[in-house]
Amino acid sequence: MADSFKIDFQVHAKVESGDLIVFVGENLKPTAAVAKQLGPKAVDLIAKAAAAENFKGKAKSAMSIVVPSSLSVDRLLVIGVGGEKDRTNVDFVQLGGLIAGKVNGKLATVVLDLPEIEVTPDAVADIALGVQLRRYSFDRYKTKKDDNDAKNGGRLVLSVADPAAVKKIYKAREGIQQGVIIARDLVNEPPNVLGPQEFAARAQALSKLGVEVEILDDRAMKKLGMHALLGVAQGSVRGGRVAIMRWNGGRANDKPIAFIGKGVVFDSGGISIKPGAGMEDMKGDMAGAACVVGLMHALASRKAKANVVGAIGLVENMPDGNAQRPGDIVTTMSGQTIEIINTDAEGRLVLADVLWYVQDRFKPKFMIDLATLTGAILVALAQEYAGLFSNNDELAERLTAAGKATGERVWRMPLGPEFDKMIESRFADMKNAAGRFGGSSTAAALLQRFVNDVPWAHLDIAGTAMGSPQNEINKGWSSGWGVRLLDRLVRDHYEAR
Repeated sequence: MADSFKIDFQVHAKVESGDLIVFVGENLKPTAAVAKQLGPKAVDLIAKAAAAENFKGKAKSAMSIVVPSSLSVDRLLVIGVGGEKDRTNVDFVQLGGLIAGKVNGKLATVVLDLPEIEVTPDAVADIALGVQLRRYSFDRYKTKKDDNDAKNGGRLVLSVADPAAVKKIYKAREGIQQGVIIARDLVNEPPNVLGPQEFAARAQALSKLGVEVEILDDRAMKKLGMHALLGVAQGSVRGGRVAIMRWNGGRANDKPIAFIGKGVVFDSGGISIKPGAGMEDMKGDMAGAACVVGLMHALASRKAKANVVGAIGLVENMPDGNAQRPGDIVTTMSGQTIEIINTDAEGRLVLADVLWYVQDRFKPKFMIDLATLTGAILVALAQEYAGLFSNNDELAERLTAAGKATGERVWRMPLGPEFDKMIESRFADMKNAAGRFGGSSTAAALLQRFVNDVPWAHLDIAGTAMGSPQNEINKGWSSGWGVRLLDRLVRDHYEAR
């Protein structure tokens, strides 16, 4: 990962060096306080430069003025915030990413006094979070590093009205930032480096933050009867693992909430092998598990006042002589049996055992699983939304609200008895694949059979977690999708009591 900015929060003051960043609306005018700080010559210079550059002050647009004669700074950067409609719902995290993308020096000062936009301490902390997320890159295995100043350190001063209030809030944002980066790193790691055991060790490292971590190996899983998960793992020379992470920050008698992640560290498809083109991307088939580890880090870092269980099923799906076959029947931990139709429909087998284990052992208030589960969800939602399936309307609504607040959006998809009927098997209790039609809903229907009456939601993140469209806070392949969404869910609805 590239070096982060060193971010300082300082009270508004005259800027003498480096880059100076200010904001204007469509009228090309900064606020009165900023105009006073710049002086009339600089304000006039902005208007003249805008006319020459055809800069209209639209939202997310920017204009650079090098060595402005009326100021002692190296560069004046003007960012547009648009008109009234743009100012009603500003995504401050994305704004932070935009700022980071425009800075190219060792020192920059951002005057966070925006025209007709209230910039609260929370908003400033979000801007700082966006700055740091934008600067992420995965270059661990490059022997020649990028020497560009914009990606190697630097100091960013955020000029604000109340630095002390911002610093207090930003501590929690740093935990989220680290959690997202942990998730991105895990997904980006090559599969020869990150097998199930190595992934479990990364989860074990959370114990340094006070998270209780328990690792189940093949022997423990056999004893529990997790034969669906083990069936996926049996084609690999690397054994499977389940990592159970517990953060106990709530009241002693409160039931926990639970997050479950699919962790297929590499998915060849097994005997139902995938086409060779693009198979290298299947190192990211553990993005759900990566999100859960990142989330647990974020919650523990800010000492969340909630009892949370994170559980991830870690396997490698390979096609050797011991691999399971289409036509095999496996018995899950619940005792239900599954006929294997397609060995590339393996994620639901992993989740079936882990979901059952979590609901049976921890009796959670609710469970949410995340999985890069189906290509069908991309056909339905492209890479703009994660598919949301749930047996509980209130939980679905809370996830939708958290998605709107963070920009990690979800879209509720159908889940009903018709899809459950489609996975009936002639030879077992169910089959793991039901054909092309409704593929995401039939996969969710299988998972629902392993949650009992626990309120539950399934997030199909195949389109959002890896290779998703780049934006102001993510210029890489892995997005770390879900960490901010679920942290917001916990913060808004289970700590604000």
